Amino acid sequence: MIKRRKSRVINIGTVPVGGKNPITVQSMTKTDTRDIKATVRQITELQEYGCEIIRCAVPDMEAAEALAGIKKGISIPLIADIHFDYRLALAALDAGIDGLRLNPGNISEPDRVAAVVKKAKERSVPIRIGVNAGSLPKEEKLTGLSIPERMVAAAMGHIKLLEDLDFDLIKVSLKAFDVPTTIDAYEKIVKKIDYPLHVGITESGTTRQGMIRSAVGIGILLNNGIGDTIRVSLTANPIEEVYAGFEILKSLNIREHGPTLISCPTCGRTEANIVEIADKVERFLARVDKPIRVAVMGCAVNGPGEAKDADIGIAGGKGKFILFKKGEKVKTIAEADVINELMREIKDL
Repeated sequence: MIKRRKSRVINIGTVPVGGKNPITVQSMTKTDTRDIKATVRQITELQEYGCEIIRCAVPDMEAAEALAGIKKGISIPLIADIHFDYRLALAALDAGIDGLRLNPGNISEPDRVAAVVKKAKERSVPIRIGVNAGSLPKEEKLTGLSIPERMVAAAMGHIKLLEDLDFDLIKVSLKAFDVPTTIDAYEKIVKKIDYPLHVGITESGTTRQGMIRSAVGIGILLNNGIGDTIRVSLTANPIEEVYAGFEILKSLNIREHGPTLISCPTCGRTEANIVEIADKVERFLARVDKPIRVAVMGCAVNGPGEAKDADIGIAGGKGKFILFKKGEKVKTIAEADVINELMREIKDL
């Protein structure tokens, strides 16, 4: 049983973050934020796959003003990602967003931060201090420190700036591409603050590489009780980010979300195309919201036994499969019909 770090609670729109609340999965849109219809369409699709908080890039004033229309078309909290220009943060707040992400590496002038904080406080909108290893403040006092130490120092400096303005609706992230650097930074900052933490590995790569790097980094942090929201940053369709996020949480028994697929790696005993069958079943399960375990096994002899914890599964080859539930054989199915029959059985569970 993982013992989570104690953190205070903030609300991102209707979603409570921190404390004993569920660790939430968020993603970021990859559309042009100025295109309201395309952005709403992508967010709606991400919602269908379980995304709980969404973030949009705000590169200019037109994008900031588009947030109002986007907000009207969605039902999950909307976070505005702001860099360099504090005026975009002010416009995003006027548009009704639920959260702000600011980078202390490129918005650090006290008077400009104060203007943003004043408006955020009036609207009870939390601010995430998002520190990235690649865009740390170039301050002389940070010279000589390790990268994780510089990341923590940057975050703490911005936290103090917000706290001095009597603002405590704060969430913090300290991301790097390098997994050990990221872990070290988070482990250092948890000794200093009790604000909720957003965790992830930044710019982690394409689907295959990025999922592995993110699973290792995020998984280690979560296993150590660190993390209140997560994002898997991938050079891929954001649906893959949401999928990976929930799979990481499910693998650590932190959250149940939709089905879990158990499938054998195949071997010389396999007499059917289990890879193709498992892929088709996985695509079907992506839109199933039942917290069930489904097995696809290539050996009729060992399959039900090895996957006896599955709620339902198939195993076999050479033209025939058996369908089993909780390790007990239910019926035999022709290979040509096995996927459709399994889908029907899952719908009836």
